[in-house]
Amino acid sequence: ASVSKPDEAAIKRYYEENRARFEQPEQVRVEYLVLSQDKMLEDAKVSEADIKAAYEANAARYRKPEQRRASHILIRADKGAPAAELKSAEEKAAQILAELKANPGDFAKLTKQHSQDPGSATNGGDLGFFGRGMMVKPFEEATYALQENQISEVVRSDFGFHIIKLTGIRPEQAQKLDEVRGEIQAELKRQAGMKQYVEAAEGFSNLVYEQSDSLKPAAEKYGLTVQSSEWMAKEGQLSAPFSNAKLMQAVFSEDAIKHKRNTEAIEAAPNTLVSARVIEHKPAEVTPLEKVAGVIEKVLEREAALAKAATAGQAELDKLNRGEKSGLSWETLRTVSRLHASNLSQEAGLAIFGADANKLPAY
Repeated sequence: ASVSKPDEAAIKRYYEENRARFEQPEQVRVEYLVLSQDKMLEDAKVSEADIKAAYEANAARYRKPEQRRASHILIRADKGAPAAELKSAEEKAAQILAELKANPGDFAKLTKQHSQDPGSATNGGDLGFFGRGMMVKPFEEATYALQENQISEVVRSDFGFHIIKLTGIRPEQAQKLDEVRGEIQAELKRQAGMKQYVEAAEGFSNLVYEQSDSLKPAAEKYGLTVQSSEWMAKEGQLSAPFSNAKLMQAVFSEDAIKHKRNTEAIEAAPNTLVSARVIEHKPAEVTPLEKVAGVIEKVLEREAALAKAATAGQAELDKLNRGEKSGLSWETLRTVSRLHASNLSQEAGLAIFGADANKLPAY
């Protein structure tokens, strides 16, 4: 409050010494078109006849292959185990198989007693339904060779020795059209959208170039909306699609600014073309002094206040260090540590713990 307001000369001097702070970058406002594959996908139409034809043409794709359910007893023996260990495991499996042949109904009981597969041993060895390619080859081949409720011979795999019981068969099933209609429709729309985009991209690029004084012809032909941007600075942080450097380079080119011609169609993102046309332009300029004088005045007042506070503070510190009484008002006494010094700046914390603790009070 005790700082004097700076005079006009001081304000002008600060303005001249800091002109870079008051520079406004070159700016443009544009209208633009976006041709994207995503938009083509949204607009793509697929008829019921198309869906039915695709279903019939890809009938094999919409079949659920046969699945089988099996239970097993596993005696573990790693692929690279010593011969003696392999032989012992195989003999144990053969003994269990002999018991099963004598009492086929004891499969679940023997599984619980002997199987070394922790995931299935307590559940009668049940592995649920599975299709081809889901199990190791020897296990799969043995399972698909069985009749329902039949028990296999001992089967060797990389995990050890198995005894398998086939407990269920789900025959191959064809999915009905209604079950896969959504999947087929989405795929056909994707194909149609991609095709339309590829076909439109070249024509769009040619049209914005050939009729470079307006974006309306391309908008009308491809069903697009001419959009308008806010003011954009040449070096500013911008959102898509103007975050693309190539597009911004084209927008700020002499041809776009001086002649107001459409930019070329630029791939601003994957499968997304953008063409823009400058509708307003502001060259780079320094904001006039009269528009920033008030701001400068506040900056100078703050700088003067900070300098005055530093001088006053140093005078009080000098008094304290000489042992004289200070007119300062001390805050409430409190304890701080290096880890807990709430409401203190880092600089204040460093000063406190840098003070000589052997000679107190220290300031």
